[in-house]
Amino acid sequence: MRREFITLLGGAAAASPLAAGAQQSAMPLLGYLHYLTPQQNIHVDAAFRAGLKEMGYVEGQNVAIEYRWGEGRAERLQSLAEELARIPVKVLAASGGSVAALAAKAATSTIPIVFMAGDVDPVQAGLVASLARPGGNITGMSLMGGVLGVKRVEILREIVPNAAVIAVLVNPKNRNAEPDTNEVGAAVRAAGQKLIVLRASTAAEFDDAFASLVAEKANALIVTADGIFTDGRERLAALAVRYRVPVIYQWRELVRSGGLISYPASLADASRQLGVYAGRILKGTKPGDLPVMQPTKFDLVINLRAAKAIGLEVPPTLLARADEVIE
Repeated sequence: MRREFITLLGGAAAASPLAAGAQQSAMPLLGYLHYLTPQQNIHVDAAFRAGLKEMGYVEGQNVAIEYRWGEGRAERLQSLAEELARIPVKVLAASGGSVAALAAKAATSTIPIVFMAGDVDPVQAGLVASLARPGGNITGMSLMGGVLGVKRVEILREIVPNAAVIAVLVNPKNRNAEPDTNEVGAAVRAAGQKLIVLRASTAAEFDDAFASLVAEKANALIVTADGIFTDGRERLAALAVRYRVPVIYQWRELVRSGGLISYPASLADASRQLGVYAGRILKGTKPGDLPVMQPTKFDLVINLRAAKAIGLEVPPTLLARADEVIE
C-alpha cells in the first residue's frame, strides 16, 4: 500500500467568487457546498476537480465553481445552500456529511444535487428513495460501509492483541448508533472479547464516557461516526492520552488532530467520483438515474506521536500497510 509521511496539513484552497468577467458568463456554474473550511479540505477539493476533469470539465476554462464553506458550523449550511440555489447554479455538490446534503435537498427540488455523506444511511435519512434508483434531483456517494466496523476491530486486535474488553463510543441520538453497535459487537464477541457501549450526545459527556471506560477496564476504544465526535476530536484525543487508551476513529481528520488511528473510506477517491458524477450531470444525465455510489478504496492512517503519548508501540506489520503515517 502507498505510504505517506506528513507533519502538518497546511496551505489554503482558493475560494472562487462568483464570476469574474464575461469569459465565465457562458460557462456552466457549479455550486460547491462543504461543511468544513478550505484549509481542512485541500486534498478532497483537488480530487473533486480531478473527477470533473475526467469528464472534460476544467475550472476556469469550461466550468465555473461557486464555493460556500460551513467552517464547521452546521447552522450555516442551510442559508449557504439557499444562496447557491438562488444564483442559480446548474449542479449543486454537497459534501462533508449528511448535514450538507440535507441542506442542499431542502434548498431546491429542481437543481440537480450530488452529495457525499458517511454519517447516515442516505435512504434512512430521506435523501434518496433507494441506492439503486435515487429518484428525484439527487444522487451521490455514501461512505457507509458494513465491513468497516469489523475491520477496525481487527486493527485494534493487532495493536492490543491481549485485549479482553473493547469499548465503542456512540451518540445515542444518531440513528446509526444501534447498527454500528451491533456490527462492532458481533466482531468483538466472535473473538471472545467483551463489548462495552459508551454513550455521549454532547462534548460535556466525553469525560463521563471515558470514566466508564476505565471503570469497565476496557483495553481499547472504537469511536463511531458522528459530528459531535468530529467537532470534539481534540478533546477526545486528550482524553485518550490521559487514560492511555488506544482509540480508532472513522475519519482521518480525528487522527490529524491527535488521535491514534483511523480506517475510513478514502475521501479523496470518493470526492473524485463525486466530481465524475457532477460532470455526467452537466452533460445531461439525470441524477435520479445514477445509483448512489459506495466506496471501494480505504485508507489506514496512523499517528505515531499519539502512539508515543500513550506508550504504545505500533506493530511494524501495521505500519507497513499504512497509507499515511503522521510523525
